[in-house]
Amino acid sequence: MATTKWTMDAAHSEIQFKVRHMVVSNVTGSFGKFNADVETEGEDITTAKVHFTADIDSISTNNEQRDNHLKSADFFDGATHPQLTFESTKIEKVDGSDYKMHGNISIRGTVKPITLNVEFGGIVKDPWGNERAGFTVEGKLNRKDFGLSWSAVTEAGHLVVSDDVRIHANAEFIKQA
Repeated sequence: MATTKWTMDAAHSEIQFKVRHMVVSNVTGSFGKFNADVETEGEDITTAKVHFTADIDSISTNNEQRDNHLKSADFFDGATHPQLTFESTKIEKVDGSDYKMHGNISIRGTVKPITLNVEFGGIVKDPWGNERAGFTVEGKLNRKDFGLSWSAVTEAGHLVVSDDVRIHANAEFIKQA
């Protein structure tokens, strides 16, 4: 079967993360510059090979001081490690439109396996004749596993920043001719 290539439509995609702050609320961040390419055998999602990158310098939490701290050596160390990457290793269908995507994520030069939940939104033809595929991706990782170890404790003994980071992405891809 022929290989089908899909390119991310960044204008219709978003990559976000959420981290608990002071135990009582969440801070949401996003990456403004990212890219992903997917190759499948035909349109079989389980054959997909996914390659994703995000530029650390494009982090935004809508707070410049916090963004600069996240880019610093206390967290992502963007000067030394300018990108985070993900490479899929296996995709398995759970049921209906739900899949598990296994792969390796690299942050700060540390590579760890991760499993992400994927909901396949389907394939449609847009008004210009392009085929588009949509996905929602969710997962969780421990930031300290990747050397993002800065921490502080409140007077009550609570962590200022949770170790758990939730990942949420909406991704739209265009089939390449």
